[in-house]
Amino acid sequence: MKLSLVRNCALVLFLSLHASALANVPALPASIATSPCVEGICEYHLENGLRVLLFPDATKPTVTVNLVYGVGSVHENYGETGMAHLLEHLLFKGTPAQADIPGEMKKRGIGYNATTGLDRTNYFASFPADDATLDWMLALEADRMVNSRIAQADLDSEMTVVRNELEAGENNPAGVLLQRVRSVAFDWHNYGNLPIGARSDVEGVPLANLRAFYARHYQPDNALLVVAGRIDAATVLPRIEAHFAPLAKPARTLPGFHTAENPQDGEREVTVRRAGDLQVVAAVYHTPALAHPDNAALAVLANVLGDTPRGRVHKALVETKLAAVGGAGSEGMRDPGLFSLIAALPGDGDGAAVEAELLRQAERIAEHPVSEQEVAEARQRLANATERLLTDVNAVGMALSESQAAGDWRLLFVQRDAVARVTAADVNRVAAAYLKPSNRTLGRFVPTLQPDRAVIAAAPAVATLVDGYVGQAAVEAGETFDPTPSNIAARAQTFTLGDGLRVSLLPKTTRGGTVVVDATFRFGDENAITGRTDAGGWVAPMLMLGSTSLSREQIATRFDALRTQAQIGGSAQSVQLKLLGRRDTVADALALAADVLRNPAFPESEFEQLRLQAVTGLEFQRSEPGAVAGIALARHFDPWPKGHPLHVDDLDTSLAKIRAMTLDDVRAYHADIYGTSIGEIAIVGDFDADAVRAQLETLFAGWKADVDYAPIRSRYTDVNAERASFSTPDKPNAVVLARHNLSLNLMDEDFIALSIANVILGGDPLKARLGDRLRQRDGLTYGVTSGLSEDNSREGRDDNGHLVIQAIAAPQNVAKAEAAIREEFARLVQGGVTEQEVRDAVSGRLVARRNGRGEDAVVAGIATKHLQFGRDWAFEAARDAAYEALTAEQVNAAIRKHFRPDNLSVFVAGDFKE
Repeated sequence: MKLSLVRNCALVLFLSLHASALANVPALPASIATSPCVEGICEYHLENGLRVLLFPDATKPTVTVNLVYGVGSVHENYGETGMAHLLEHLLFKGTPAQADIPGEMKKRGIGYNATTGLDRTNYFASFPADDATLDWMLALEADRMVNSRIAQADLDSEMTVVRNELEAGENNPAGVLLQRVRSVAFDWHNYGNLPIGARSDVEGVPLANLRAFYARHYQPDNALLVVAGRIDAATVLPRIEAHFAPLAKPARTLPGFHTAENPQDGEREVTVRRAGDLQVVAAVYHTPALAHPDNAALAVLANVLGDTPRGRVHKALVETKLAAVGGAGSEGMRDPGLFSLIAALPGDGDGAAVEAELLRQAERIAEHPVSEQEVAEARQRLANATERLLTDVNAVGMALSESQAAGDWRLLFVQRDAVARVTAADVNRVAAAYLKPSNRTLGRFVPTLQPDRAVIAAAPAVATLVDGYVGQAAVEAGETFDPTPSNIAARAQTFTLGDGLRVSLLPKTTRGGTVVVDATFRFGDENAITGRTDAGGWVAPMLMLGSTSLSREQIATRFDALRTQAQIGGSAQSVQLKLLGRRDTVADALALAADVLRNPAFPESEFEQLRLQAVTGLEFQRSEPGAVAGIALARHFDPWPKGHPLHVDDLDTSLAKIRAMTLDDVRAYHADIYGTSIGEIAIVGDFDADAVRAQLETLFAGWKADVDYAPIRSRYTDVNAERASFSTPDKPNAVVLARHNLSLNLMDEDFIALSIANVILGGDPLKARLGDRLRQRDGLTYGVTSGLSEDNSREGRDDNGHLVIQAIAAPQNVAKAEAAIREEFARLVQGGVTEQEVRDAVSGRLVARRNGRGEDAVVAGIATKHLQFGRDWAFEAARDAAYEALTAEQVNAAIRKHFRPDNLSVFVAGDFKE
């Protein structure tokens, strides 16, 4: 389960999707009434008070069910903080009719989770469109709405899990600081309490109180049901009626809210002193609710200040090397929330200078007013994010949780429209009204004869904003494309450009005209890169930071103007390019990306920013249990000598290399090694295949690297088992890592059997053997999973595989968690798996594979792997068939052949003082 807290109105807007209006409203069952539709989302009402939103879209082969309850941490009473979140966990424990909810979901291939926020709790599930699965999901949500088993045994077992989740959050310096700042900023309102709650309340809540809380809030008249994706409203509504209409409307009346914060009357300060290697400075200011007319201007102001790399905070703090990172955000909730600025810097940095500059950026905007250009660019960035999300109907279903919590789901669209109307005058006005010293919580109290208080005006009635709202024009829909391997293969065009640039094109019409580009360019061999891999790893992060014709800012602005999300990453032997663009701009986006790849400027100032961020990040890892244990484990299993490109360095060596790195090293690597004539490009979406093919040849096929590409061979190494423990003081959440090397390649006959064995062992943190034991039964951890890593190769045979198990736990529970992991691993080897376990795991794996092929980005990623390793879509069909034919006997034979319990190395890190 996850905690959710929208700290930023911009985040709300990013989630504020809109959709096409339905041409016809289906005939309604007798107990259902309808309200006007907005941009394709139609609302219906049951007589028991349940509100229903349907958002049909046939272009995606998936369905999302999201049930939002009007209950969060704000509804908790004294001594009962954390109750809403604790209850969220318990609703997965079962009902009289459903004894094993996670198991039933896993068997059906349903992706699921739940989140608790300040104003709401939501339960969501996504799955490939299937009437039987949807009907089962609706029946489950109706059942656990009123029939959940809230039992003492479940509360006892889940208590340590929730406590472990709380401890995990306490490892994050920024998260801890923001929690303290929030608690100081609010005197009376429950927005000062995060959903995780106080440890004492979580541990001491009486079962009777929890049951009463559940009975009061988990009722149809306090819920909004969202069903989105490939659905037929005329079919879904009768099923909703069948499952939810029998639930009686409760006689109780939910209490209203009347607690409001008084205007803050002076600067406030809070200081947190805990172990760590990072300084964090944060300042927050009280601001109005989402429905207030000033909130849209505050969202734009947050973007003007907080964007990277164009935001004022980044320019003032990061580009000047005062801080490693910085940003800003504005909340948009039912009641007045907070506007936040934050910066992080190394432990030996000048915290006072960062604090002074952060406050100057917030409170002295009048000296350098926000310009119309800054506002226009911020509006464009917000609009681009909204437009991107518009193409994903399932994300629309999820986004409605936050707007519903703020008063009404239609506020998503009202706020989007409001942001589009914001001017520079609006932004400068709200900055002056709210970002003032007397309204700040940073940490100081100063007596003032004439307080200058910010009065937070009441928001208008939400009905005045949403009644009669009709929305904007619908986003164009794409084709209904069946993403089977045979259908993809029939549509895809595969060819080679030049000496070895392999290309796969899959043109199809998509919602919003989206296009996905996934490209990897390969270069260099072991001899050429040995001794230069550190410089090689720094080239890709520098590419988007400036070209010979455009600055970093201009590159980002140009991609925004092209409505394209661009990412470039890489290593010493490859560079990866990913684009999410639009039909009418993909050609320009590809040209821009090619220029960035081929003609980087490598600016000195950006190089130093990157160095500072890298050093800060590594220094942060010194006291992080996961990093400490992870680096030590990787080094234990490292077979490569010092200086080899695959060798694993310790933290001090990595830091020394970063500090010794020069920009000339990076420039030289790009000049000597880089090229784009070898590699793989997959493009999926709405584009002209002939035009794109010609453009790819022009842009990429002719740039040949001076050194021919040859992959570095890897190999299996038999490593002796070791147990190691590391102390990380003042870290209340410990980490357990276990690893077992395997001789394994993707093409091995045992791979499919071992991958299913891994699913059964730890593929699901809630419903796998490790999760059943450590979380569900013993209550030792919030999360425990296992992962299987296999090698791959186009020619020859690499076999560097391994199994990894990871868990978090309270330090005092690490020994029990480790023992349980070892026992479950031994039980897997000695007792094997059952036929039913195999069938359930295979069913979930096949559903996940089919579901993944419904996402264009996933299809592009699979296509690039096919190109790299000489496979085609028949390989995917053959894999599906192999999974379907798998037996428990085959899985058990593979387990006995490859897994050895006595060869499991375990590394733990945490605060193990008595």
